[in-house]
Amino acid sequence: MNAGDWGPSAGLEALRLRARVYALVRDFFAARGVLEVETPVLSEAGNTEPNIDGFSTGFSGHRDAGSPQRWLRTSPEYPLKRLLAAGVGDCYELGRVFRNGEAGGRHNPEFTMLEWYRVGWDHLRLAEETVELVQQALALAGRRAGVVSTTYRELFLQGAGVDPFLADEAQLRAPLADVGIDAQGLGRDDWLDLLMTHRIQPHFPADRITVVHDWPASQCALAKLRMPAPGEEGPAVAERFELYLGRFELANGYHELTDPAEQRARFERDNRVRQSRGAVRPPLDERLLAALAAGMPACAGVALGVERLLMALAGTDRIGDVLAFDFARA
Repeated sequence: MNAGDWGPSAGLEALRLRARVYALVRDFFAARGVLEVETPVLSEAGNTEPNIDGFSTGFSGHRDAGSPQRWLRTSPEYPLKRLLAAGVGDCYELGRVFRNGEAGGRHNPEFTMLEWYRVGWDHLRLAEETVELVQQALALAGRRAGVVSTTYRELFLQGAGVDPFLADEAQLRAPLADVGIDAQGLGRDDWLDLLMTHRIQPHFPADRITVVHDWPASQCALAKLRMPAPGEEGPAVAERFELYLGRFELANGYHELTDPAEQRARFERDNRVRQSRGAVRPPLDERLLAALAAGMPACAGVALGVERLLMALAGTDRIGDVLAFDFARA
């Protein structure tokens, strides 16, 4: 299928593999009674997460239709949670999402995300189901992986020799002294992320699924916090997991926050960080906050990057190899 600039960036086998993975996903959830849904790609609200930039566009029609400024979704999370609050039950969406500024060997501004929610589950139970889905995808390529589940703290103690909850910033920076990182503007969580990407993640075996759970409270995102039990010592942790296949980060899941006041506070804190960086502050999703106030059920949710999964299955580090047309050819 090689051609000039007009031709696809992926080969025919990669396109066939994508179709097989999509069919697997739909069969997997149909067998479990999880409903496939479709939610808007354009929204009045944006994602406030400081490390994610969204695309915005303008609607030129009649203003009675709503706010003219619209944001391309960075994930379907907020409308899916509104459906949960409305009583839809276990659900998933497989569709395109968009993130500005993310283009390169492993990133494309437009990519496919699989996101699903399980009512009454916590993050650990959902991690087990995510492993099962990834193992079934591996079977399409005639492969199977071993599984290791570890806490964030155990991972850093073993892989970097530092306690991510107790180490000061100087101790976190020390293992990265030879990397040549510009430290200006970096905070504690940035150094933790750099330790993960530069010192820990590169050593994950290619034939292993690694599940990392119970993250620092400062990296809670939209996850519940779990405080130490009475009489126990230790820090609060975010009930969150990430799943890796080899070196590829595939999925990020939460025992979902259901408190609207806490969620608003986190959105506002995100926008204060964005303001300090001179970044755009997207409008808060007031409809999501209203849905939480109305009573979203206790649940766990996870987002999985489909291209990352396809890259791992195909054995490539180049995202263009699994996209019909990557950003340069779109």
